[in-house]
Amino acid sequence: MLFRVLAALVAVSSLLTQPVAAAQQSEPPRPEAGTGPGAPVPDPRPGEAFADPAVAALQRTATDVQRELADLSGLVEAAAVELGTATRAADAARAERAAADEVVAARQAEVDEFAAALLATQARPGGLHVLLTVDGPADFLQGSAMVERMRADTDATLTAALDRQEAAAAAERAAADAQDTAAQRKADLDRRTADATNRAAAVSSEMRGRIAETDAAVVAAQRAQRERNERTAANWRAYTARLAEAGITPPPAAALRDPARLPPGLRALPGRDGPQAGVAEAVLTGGERLLVLPAETIAAVDTAIGALGKPYVPAKGEGPVAYSCDGLVKAAFGSVPSAIGEQFATLAPVPAADAQPGDVVFIGPTRLGVQSVGVVLDGRTMLAADARLAGVVVTDLPGPDTVVGVARPALGPRPARPVPSAEPGGLAWRCGSVQLPPRGPGEAAGAWGGYPNGLIPPAALCRIGVGAHALRCDAAMSYRAMAEAFSAAFGRPLCITDSYRTFAAQVRLYGEKPALAAVPGTSNHGWGLAVDLCGGIQSFTSPEYRWLAANGPRFGWSNPAWARPGGGREEPWHWEYTG
Repeated sequence: MLFRVLAALVAVSSLLTQPVAAAQQSEPPRPEAGTGPGAPVPDPRPGEAFADPAVAALQRTATDVQRELADLSGLVEAAAVELGTATRAADAARAERAAADEVVAARQAEVDEFAAALLATQARPGGLHVLLTVDGPADFLQGSAMVERMRADTDATLTAALDRQEAAAAAERAAADAQDTAAQRKADLDRRTADATNRAAAVSSEMRGRIAETDAAVVAAQRAQRERNERTAANWRAYTARLAEAGITPPPAAALRDPARLPPGLRALPGRDGPQAGVAEAVLTGGERLLVLPAETIAAVDTAIGALGKPYVPAKGEGPVAYSCDGLVKAAFGSVPSAIGEQFATLAPVPAADAQPGDVVFIGPTRLGVQSVGVVLDGRTMLAADARLAGVVVTDLPGPDTVVGVARPALGPRPARPVPSAEPGGLAWRCGSVQLPPRGPGEAAGAWGGYPNGLIPPAALCRIGVGAHALRCDAAMSYRAMAEAFSAAFGRPLCITDSYRTFAAQVRLYGEKPALAAVPGTSNHGWGLAVDLCGGIQSFTSPEYRWLAANGPRFGWSNPAWARPGGGREEPWHWEYTG
């Protein structure tokens, strides 16, 4: 089971097996058969998450394991501190007990010596002995008292030493018990951490298996899209070659604006409300009718065809590296305004039923405002820089309920007309996809196209000029400019260690560092909107970091709030493109 957006891609890719229609009447060779104007529109929501329940469940499990590891990390740290304290207390108690043992031993030796001396004098003295050692009864009584005092003093000293020894032994036993308890607690937490780490490894392994199918589908859809683009380009070249074979030189747009005054050999093309302005047809020998477009329109479609396969960027993408939907129209037609709303307001409208190759189609629906624009190829297909497909592609025209207008640049500008605007309170839409706001101050918005996080095709990204590092194209161009300014300031290149990170790489990193790495499919690295830097920037106090903190925002780069000092997870090296 695949996520919703990829299902839409697969649905689109299934159209590619249909045969290419031959040129008929007033149309050029059909670029690519589609599903018709009434076909359902693919789900335009960005691929910010997997809709495959199995993958989503694995992501939830990975998140739960990560939280558990974060909780355990704090408990393990506290247990290690507790064990260290208990160990030091036990060491001190053992040292005190050993000192008490030494005192008891010393006191015991004194007692033994005194006892021996006392025993030597405890024999009953004879008369001569008493006569020789005392002068009288008073001396005799005083000597006896001294002996008693010596005995009492000796007993008290030994008793105190024994009391100290007993207290020290008790303290040693208590400290040893506390040490054992702390050691057991830490060992239990270590086992729980190891178990959670093993579960993280299991989740990583299962994710790798689950994502292989999705990855294969993305690759297949990209291959099918390339084939469709190539067939379209070949069919367009066949149309222009047919004009040349018929000896028809496309006239300038001004020559086709009045259906009643067309160049010789051309006749007006019927439309819903009468003859169409800005196009014509030629009737060849044998009755074949061939659509004739203005030279400017053919040049514009040539330009758009040449952009097929180039990456999509959300804003200000006028090529030649990458395009937004309105940027593609601007690049193709040159003189038209840059923004979708202005294009809708000032380009000459034509009935949707009269749409011809080289017209531009504005896409809604009306309740979302004018949120996308493409270049019409025929009654069923268009060229567009499509956010859902993350590139300039051939795709189907949406159904009539989604088209909010068709305009013909060959007719020149007209006075501005009202532009449908989105209903208040909703998300912003652009080029067929939700334009998400940043997740927090100084953070990247995240999802931006129809591919899942970490499964964005290489063709939708741009290299930054350092190794194989790549980012979303607008981020890549801004990074290059920032790197040049950094190099001018420090005399050396801006050091980078990580940029776009595939889903497989996210899974691998999560398996290695489940407590630190982002849950696979949630990192802004997987959207090509984040970099990890080095060369001094990995320290908040370095001159390099301070320079980037001061200058990065003017290039659209920020060290997000959660990664700054006190943000809860300090990562000075992690920077995100906020535009």
